[in-house]
Amino acid sequence: MKQLVQLFEQRFNTQPVIIEEMPKAGSNRQYYRLSTSDNSSVVGVVGTSRDENHAFIYLARHFRLRQLPVPEIIAVSNDELRYLQTDLGKVSLFDAIKGGREAGGRYNLNERELLKKTIRLLPELQIRGARGLDFDNCYPQPEFDEDSVLFDLNYFKYCFLKPTDIDFHELKLEANFRLMAKDLTAEKTDSFLYRDFQARNVMLSDEGNPFFIDFQGGRRGPYYYDLASFIWQASAKYPNKLRRELVAEYYEALKNVTEVPTKRHFVNRLSLFVLFRTLQVLGAYGFRGYFERKRHFLESIPPAMDNLREMINTQQFPYPYLIEVLQRLTELPQFNIEKQVVSTRADGYKTTTVNVYEAHPKDGPATYSKYDGVGPLVVRVFSFSYKKGIPDDESGNGGGYVFDCRSTHNPGRYEPYKKLTGLDEPVIRFLEDDGEILTFLDSVYRLADAHVERYLQRGFTSLMFSFGCTGGQHRSVYSAQHLAEHIHSKYGIEVRICHREQNISQTLKKEQTT
Repeated sequence: MKQLVQLFEQRFNTQPVIIEEMPKAGSNRQYYRLSTSDNSSVVGVVGTSRDENHAFIYLARHFRLRQLPVPEIIAVSNDELRYLQTDLGKVSLFDAIKGGREAGGRYNLNERELLKKTIRLLPELQIRGARGLDFDNCYPQPEFDEDSVLFDLNYFKYCFLKPTDIDFHELKLEANFRLMAKDLTAEKTDSFLYRDFQARNVMLSDEGNPFFIDFQGGRRGPYYYDLASFIWQASAKYPNKLRRELVAEYYEALKNVTEVPTKRHFVNRLSLFVLFRTLQVLGAYGFRGYFERKRHFLESIPPAMDNLREMINTQQFPYPYLIEVLQRLTELPQFNIEKQVVSTRADGYKTTTVNVYEAHPKDGPATYSKYDGVGPLVVRVFSFSYKKGIPDDESGNGGGYVFDCRSTHNPGRYEPYKKLTGLDEPVIRFLEDDGEILTFLDSVYRLADAHVERYLQRGFTSLMFSFGCTGGQHRSVYSAQHLAEHIHSKYGIEVRICHREQNISQTLKKEQTT
């Protein structure tokens, strides 16, 4: 610490007024915020590995020359064990999207835009940042290769798979591991692989612009890896719709800096890296959780297993024995609540978690009529005040669904929200933090989805949803807007929104199909 203060004094000709120890990152490096009397500050770093520090210093300086959003290196000690960098503030992307994460993956518009802004910048770092970069400065190795893949796959095998006591054939599994490693490294690219690209490693400026940190483990490698790391991070709980949007944003941004493969090839390659990355993190969770007994990592296992289960049930991978083992892994009772089918109550009755009413995929529509096949479907969504009556249905179909939002917590009862509406961020945060509106909308979404899908199937043209509350200002506006965006995002059809008491109308246009 003494040497870090001396480095500060040499650079600024003054002593720091305040020295604040910052939370530790994944490495052994320690961070300090050093402030001067004029309230400006820098971040001081003390590391135990010269090679790791050297990699970060070299990469940061190279990226700054490329005008990429990374911290500036201000001063470096002769032994490279200490350095000073610009202070990017205290708000990370991880902090900024906390609300959506804690709401179970229901990210609001502002949070989604921050994610999209970040993902659009990633190709700049990966492609432009790789130009002229001497990868021999990378730590601990210059390139993503088969050996590093096999290391991570065996990490998964020994730290996660074996502790579950699943029986498997070592040689068969190893053969599939080697085939997977060969496939992952088959396409050579001159791009920078960030290696640890996650929301915690993105800082936000006062203007909300993303800056990248902690890229010292980067190397030459495929850009798919970072995309998979970011979007399929288990604890983030990104819903599939948002994942698709982020992949699309990245793909379009990638086009601006390099030639891209076809979308089909891109998606297929990405799926392979998502599978690999999921196994990799499960290995880490197994070691940190099962062996070191760290609670955070144990809590991260269920969502990671959900990701794995979804992948192997919806994607095709050319590793039959590995997939067989993973299928058995996901079916273990501790990872699959649906396997805990039958339980006996105190009164002797048996209960089950199986949904006996689940539709069979071969079931067809129950009825047909002369109105089938007309289309296209247009959905209209209203918010209103019960004091002024339920909205009229101009289509003549009778008005559709009417939902009463008055059972949920009303932000209009509190002075800070009285002049705002359900479209304003403070009201959105209030409602989502409270959570009642989310539970309410969960049921609405399920009902609306089933209705929209049947109307699309039969070619009906009109469907109406209305949400009422006391004043038609907060809860009903929030609910109507979110249902409209949900239907438009999921089905791509035209949705017309009318917040009647606010005199606000909006049309979400039908998406063009190619």
